[in-house]
Amino acid sequence: MTAIRVGHLYPDYLNIYADRGNIAVLERRAAWRDHELEVTALGMDDTVVSGEHDLYYVGGGQDREQLLVAEDLLGKAEALHEAVADGAAVLAVCGGYQLLGRGYRGFHGEDMPGIGLLPLETVAGDRRLIGDALIECELEPGQKRTLAGFENHAGRTLLDPGAVPLGRVLAGFGNDGASGFEGCRAGRVIGTYLHGPLLPRNGWLADWLLAQALAHRTDGEPLELEPLPDELEGRAHEVSAGRARARGGRFD
Repeated sequence: MTAIRVGHLYPDYLNIYADRGNIAVLERRAAWRDHELEVTALGMDDTVVSGEHDLYYVGGGQDREQLLVAEDLLGKAEALHEAVADGAAVLAVCGGYQLLGRGYRGFHGEDMPGIGLLPLETVAGDRRLIGDALIECELEPGQKRTLAGFENHAGRTLLDPGAVPLGRVLAGFGNDGASGFEGCRAGRVIGTYLHGPLLPRNGWLADWLLAQALAHRTDGEPLELEPLPDELEGRAHEVSAGRARARGGRFD
């Protein structure tokens, strides 16, 4: 058994998009392979120490919650950059995704500093982008997969030239409703607007994250994990993908 150490950033504030469901999926998929997930809540004033965690998770929240944690997160930026440089993985969803960029300007003009782990900036638009979404991504060369989820955000996220999106939008809005891209990836760091939660319907992404975390834990290369049956997970993905293709998104 290998203990995979997860740092869950601000679970008391950034938690409105079933974020604990993502943690639960990681726990079960690790346990089914005889690994243990050790989850530590990292809240306000808690210290991030590079090397203590193999995977960091940041969930979503409203602008008010993001504003509350933004300055505190900035104080953790140096340690998080060191952790990522050392090989730790990161998954950030919705509001957490925005704060991993250089900053987010809210609808009322409030500026929230980001920590610059991802090459992007976000500005709130005057209408929300809501609905089921489906994207095509390729985290490993030659392995194209689809991610299905639900998006509900006012942010218009613009990637820097040369930045790598998480995927290409097949249905829905993505980062800004115009570019055709969704999310962003830099090595083992992933940011996305997809939630609902994300991992129960995309078991392959949970496994990719676990493999990256295990590689960091063992100081080795990511290995392909033993496959799981995934009948229910596959069905959940199909239903979500079907909704995205049929209904797409809507402005609100």
